[in-house]
Amino acid sequence: RVGSATSLSSAVINTRLQELVRLFKERTEKVKEKLIDSDVTSDDESPVASPAAAPVPAPGGEQEGDKPSGDEHYCEMLCCTFKHRPWLDRLKSYQFPSSIDPLTNLMYVLWLFFVVMAWNWNCWLIPVRWAFPYQTPANIHYWLLVDYLCDLIYLLDILIFQTRLQFVQGGDIITDKKAMKENYLRSQRFKMDVLCLLPLDFFYFKVGVNPLLRFPRCLKYMAFFEFNSRLEAILTKAYIYRVIRTTAYLLYSLHVNSCLYYWASAYEGLGSTTWVYDGEGNSYIRCYYWAVKTLITIGGLPDPKTLFEIVFQLLNYFTGVFAFSVMIGQMRDVVGAATAGQTYYRSCMDSTIKYMNFYKIPRTVQNRVKTWYEYTWHSQGMLDESELLVQLPDKMRLDIAIDVNYNIVSKVALFQGCDRQMIFDMLKRLRSVVYLPNDYVCKKGEIGREMYIIQAGQVQVLGGPDGKSVLVTLKAGSVFGEISLLAAGGGNRRTANVVAHGFANLFILEKKDLNEILVHYPESQKLLRKKAKKMLKSNNKPKDEKGGPGDPLIIPPKAETPKLFKAALAATGRMGGKGALGRLRWRLKELRAMQE
Repeated sequence: RVGSATSLSSAVINTRLQELVRLFKERTEKVKEKLIDSDVTSDDESPVASPAAAPVPAPGGEQEGDKPSGDEHYCEMLCCTFKHRPWLDRLKSYQFPSSIDPLTNLMYVLWLFFVVMAWNWNCWLIPVRWAFPYQTPANIHYWLLVDYLCDLIYLLDILIFQTRLQFVQGGDIITDKKAMKENYLRSQRFKMDVLCLLPLDFFYFKVGVNPLLRFPRCLKYMAFFEFNSRLEAILTKAYIYRVIRTTAYLLYSLHVNSCLYYWASAYEGLGSTTWVYDGEGNSYIRCYYWAVKTLITIGGLPDPKTLFEIVFQLLNYFTGVFAFSVMIGQMRDVVGAATAGQTYYRSCMDSTIKYMNFYKIPRTVQNRVKTWYEYTWHSQGMLDESELLVQLPDKMRLDIAIDVNYNIVSKVALFQGCDRQMIFDMLKRLRSVVYLPNDYVCKKGEIGREMYIIQAGQVQVLGGPDGKSVLVTLKAGSVFGEISLLAAGGGNRRTANVVAHGFANLFILEKKDLNEILVHYPESQKLLRKKAKKMLKSNNKPKDEKGGPGDPLIIPPKAETPKLFKAALAATGRMGGKGALGRLRWRLKELRAMQE
């Protein structure tokens, strides 16, 4: 009875499980249909309304059931229904972060852009409004509107952003509100920010709207340099921005010089001498042209007449020589940094060519070496990837190796089921090698001591009687030579030639590197040896018929017993197994049993 009751309960449970599986399948099909066709109703049955409880039409002529659902983002206003965008809801629900990472937060970089734009407004236009007659009572309210808009940006930067910036203290990232605020208040940045917002505008009521009273606004230069640093960190070609910035420095120095020249001309009197500005044409363009000729020392300028003009011109010449030499030096550094990699590539190639010419290397070999240099540089942007990665910490090198190689290595049948950390350690030992068209990756009969992973390109496996027939073409993501990593006794021999078909970029894992890794993962080592043994058997590897070392992964068979020794053993057996030969025969039987 106990057995029948148990079997009955098992049958009931089995029936119930089958029913649950069926219900889940039906539910899944209904959900899929609903996703494909939005008109399909839900699987919950709608209640049937009785005639007495019929819905009363709404005053607008629509029933409640006809109202659009909340998922479609509608809103009602007076007698009409308007559709509003979902981003408006997200904007309303957005909460400003309590702390900002100044190194990685793109929103902070965008805010710095607006701060720098306000700073540039003050730096470029304060000298223009002071020197040139562009600020008039008719347009003074426009200038003041933009001025105070820039002041508002400065103030928001102090109150909202700078007090929320994270900082590092004792190796820890501080995100506490009070600590971040105190750190900003103690910094040099806070002192300069307060100084640049000095309310000198109140003197407008006494001396009039003088733009020079806004000169402290130009002291917010720290935001400009911080923006440069953050922007260069996220740009792929930062040297282009550096060239633009250095050019802007030169243009700004010419801009300031043109303003000073107009001020000096107005001080001496417009058109009073041949040296000053005569007041004709566009004043800013004419003065800027004079500033360019002066600072770049082109020459062809009228001689100054008065002492003031002579002193002014001498200062201009000295400043021009100094400023222009600084700009040229900065531009040289920017261009040199941008082309440092190309210069290194060219020097390496020139040294190699010089070496080959000295030893009179054949021209065909030299051409292949040059082709390798050119292809490797254009495909990778560097000659050796390890030179770049060696500068990084071990953890970052692992992260990069996982992103680049893990998907390929994890698909290798030999490594499936192994310790994940062992595969991570193995990824850091991979070495990238570029093969030219028709280069031999490995040759038949040579000892295999490495595994190859195809990153890009194709390789062909050659065989047949002549050794030139294409047996198979391996493409990107394929792996070959993996059994050589675990072969004992110096490695197994290659059974075919492998040739690069076109340019091929391969990753190589050497046997010694894998052995150093497997020392720390004994379980993975056992698993790999078992897998390698099975793969060798499935590949029908030839065994040595004479008892030689056919499979280096297993214990080699015992050498054949000499015939004379066999006859002596047989004679000893007939004598009853006494004596030294009898004991030796018994010992050999024991060893044979242990080996089996």
